[in-house]
Amino acid sequence: QVQLVESGGGLVQAGGSLRLSCAASGLTFSNYAMGWFRQAPGKEREFVSAITWDGKGTSYAGSVLGRSTISRDSAKNTVYLQMNSLKPEDTAVYYCGAFKAGDWYRRMSAAAYIYWGQGTQVTSST
Repeated sequence: QVQLVESGGGLVQAGGSLRLSCAASGLTFSNYAMGWFRQAPGKEREFVSAITWDGKGTSYAGSVLGRSTISRDSAKNTVYLQMNSLKPEDTAVYYCGAFKAGDWYRRMSAAAYIYWGQGTQVTSST
């Protein structure tokens, strides 16, 4: 079965960096675009970033633009999210998801995502 497994979360001081990883198995990785969402307590899940099936296109929420970089390694079936200059408002559970490559125009909608990981906690403290 399809599995997406996130890792790399943790507690970091404001201004620090983290690299999140999402390892995919059970699917043809090149058939899917990948994305990251986050959900803070009491808030809805929100889009963070996405990358096309071939890695040539990326998209970011305004709140992380300039501070984050999404990438993917097809040899490892893994997508990464490098987050720098973390802020307390970045604190959330971060989820990776997979959606059909042809649905790129729906990348910011959680409804477009077919598979989700279990999430990894990111906490940025002052």
